[in-house]
Amino acid sequence: MPKSETAVLVLQGGGALGAYQAGAFQCLAEAGFDIGWVAGISIGAINAAIICGNPPDRRTERLQEFWEEVSSVLAFTPPVWGPKSRHMFTEFAAAEVMAAGVPGFFKPQLPMAFWPFGESQALSVYDTSPLQKTLGELVDFDYLNDKGPRLSVGATDIETGNFAYFDSRKIRIDARHIMASGALPPGFPPVEIDGHLYWDGGLVSNTPLQYVMDNAGRDPLCIFQIDLFSARGDRPSDIQDVQQRDKDIRYSSRTRLTTDRYRHLHNLRAAAERLAAKLPKDMQSDPDLAVLREAGPDCPMTLVHLIHRKEGFEGNSKDYEFSRLSMTEHWAAGNADVKRTLSHKQWLSRQPGRDGLQVFDLSSKDEKGNKP
Repeated sequence: MPKSETAVLVLQGGGALGAYQAGAFQCLAEAGFDIGWVAGISIGAINAAIICGNPPDRRTERLQEFWEEVSSVLAFTPPVWGPKSRHMFTEFAAAEVMAAGVPGFFKPQLPMAFWPFGESQALSVYDTSPLQKTLGELVDFDYLNDKGPRLSVGATDIETGNFAYFDSRKIRIDARHIMASGALPPGFPPVEIDGHLYWDGGLVSNTPLQYVMDNAGRDPLCIFQIDLFSARGDRPSDIQDVQQRDKDIRYSSRTRLTTDRYRHLHNLRAAAERLAAKLPKDMQSDPDLAVLREAGPDCPMTLVHLIHRKEGFEGNSKDYEFSRLSMTEHWAAGNADVKRTLSHKQWLSRQPGRDGLQVFDLSSKDEKGNKP
């Protein structure tokens, strides 16, 4: 990748599916991409903190430590005789998580936490104190704030309902900011920061793509948008399919809608620049024209879609099914999608740094553009 481009990772929320992002990052790192900015929501914020809070040669190793820890209860490979038995194992694994929690991540609240006659009741089903300890072990927050890539994580202010972003360019990030981004109710408790309570950023938008585009500077960006839910899918055939499609649509966060909007803004800005060049000098400073000339980001952008596609064994519980088997398969899928994208002829023939917005969605296609 040209040195003039800054590589950016945009990491969507999606719980257990986040292993897909880790696999994608591993492949990008091995391909030589020097990541300069990582933005994340929920599990994407956790992956982002691990990446930004470690030197380049430790990032994949630390991600592996995290994902092996959270999948350690069901680390065995079960006997699978076909799709039906695999689906049964998946549902069993998800039920285990609901009952016992996830090592290094969350655990059930004690029953007394909901005692109605106590001074206060728990605001969540699970306790996320294990995650705070895990982040302390796997993330060097001094490195993250002083030396690491720029980090931006999104959360939701409970009282205003508004989006809030914590950006290492503006504040010092610590474990609270990462946990706030992933505090999905009613499972996880809100996180207090400077007198405000925050929940998961996915309640407002499950992708930080708009934040990245709104805050881009003038230098060219190469953005890898690594999504865990696909807006596109098949018609449901039963109630479980209905629940899964509902979740996919809600949490896909209209990534392509955002992409189309910024493509339109890029085109509008370019048209305004061409118009300004045709006008007399005394009209080039017209305030209405100035608004049009500021309509879109002032930098060339390449946007690469990498989207986790539904696996045959997955059901509605896919985002909280933390078995080792599923984790390794999601990791491998992320790895494979990056390799497929970087070897595609359209990617190899792209023009880095070209004005405007270039969009690539190549991971589900072969060299001829056919879906596998």
